Amino acid sequence: MANSHDIKVPVLPESVSDAVVISWYKQVGEYIERDEPIVDIETDKVVLEIPAPVSGVLKEIIEPDGSTVIALQILGLISESNEVPIKKPDSIEIDSQIEDAHNAHSSSPIISPAAQKMMIENHIDSSNVKGSGKDGRVLKEDVLKIIAAQKENIKETLPPPSQTATVSHDKNSISSNDSGNEMLGVREDKRVPMTRLRARIAQRLLDAQQNAAILTTFNEVNMKPILDMRQQYKDLFEKTHDVKLGFMSFFVKATVEALKQFPAVNASIDGNDIVYHNYFDIGVAVSSPRGLVVPVLRNSESLSMSGIELSIKDLAIKARDNQLSLDEITGGSFSITNGGVFGSLLSTPILNPPQSAILGMHKIQERPVVENGEIVIRPIMYLALSYDHRIIDGREAVQFLVCIKNYIEDPSRLLLEI
Repeated sequence: MANSHDIKVPVLPESVSDAVVISWYKQVGEYIERDEPIVDIETDKVVLEIPAPVSGVLKEIIEPDGSTVIALQILGLISESNEVPIKKPDSIEIDSQIEDAHNAHSSSPIISPAAQKMMIENHIDSSNVKGSGKDGRVLKEDVLKIIAAQKENIKETLPPPSQTATVSHDKNSISSNDSGNEMLGVREDKRVPMTRLRARIAQRLLDAQQNAAILTTFNEVNMKPILDMRQQYKDLFEKTHDVKLGFMSFFVKATVEALKQFPAVNASIDGNDIVYHNYFDIGVAVSSPRGLVVPVLRNSESLSMSGIELSIKDLAIKARDNQLSLDEITGGSFSITNGGVFGSLLSTPILNPPQSAILGMHKIQERPVVENGEIVIRPIMYLALSYDHRIIDGREAVQFLVCIKNYIEDPSRLLLEI
């Protein structure tokens, strides 16, 4: 008799109390190889792929999609076997639609069961869906985006109300200008539950607003020295380090040097205590299909410019593919967010608790400025520093931001550490 093995939720960090099962990759009776992903669970921080503990046949799904589970809870059972079972056509009844879709797209990326079911129900061709999961796996979220886009296209093609119908003075009669009258007044509400990540983001932002005395100070920085340096060395930098030279590495370096001079900005409040951190774990906010996440550059003070760029690139790819680990997005002593990549000219970023400050970068725009009594055009970026006034005084916040400005406008100081 084959041994049964438990498929368990992994050990979760103390800050994560539970998770939700979002998709099983196999159905009961299907064979799976050892270490092959078998089920995804979503915490309020990341999506975790749980691999099969052994090779065998999925015997039972104990916790189906949508179930809330805790650490070490049993999700299902696998009957251990090294022999791939041969299915007889007469022994199992298979939904013809799913079978046809599988045969037609056998060379396509892996599609999760929930996504495949939704694609069939909505008559969506898998070739039109770009997967955001690991190895291009199509997830339920990807199909929802296609459905939403289709509904938007339908709404855009509807004629305006003025062309659709005219109400006569007779309250009992309505005259139509064209055949689309039956679409007049079509209004839809779509209710979907928040993802765990979105709900967690909402709660943390609300907590930050309610539990901290948040102020924001602003300054502007001349980006010409950085732009000139990038223009001069970008090709050699990319050839040498196999990564592009971006702006974020300069700002991370400048932030680390400024934090060394103003340790209160790198501290946090714990009850009635102020905790000063002697390390510089910089969180860099990046956008992902599931929402905003803030992966952390550990020990940023020890990273070179290329090390920072490579780390950010790796974390951004993982965020896009929902592959960030819990360790990569927990902790952090200070955060940087760049709304400029989306065109933001100015904003007031919200703290990422328990951190006490966050730096906001924005769009670079040419502006007239005065230098040595003359008006010249320079590429200017507005910087914003939001901070917790309970622990950081206004003088420290302003001087900290000026310090970053000075490093960016004279990047050679970063190399000389002066």
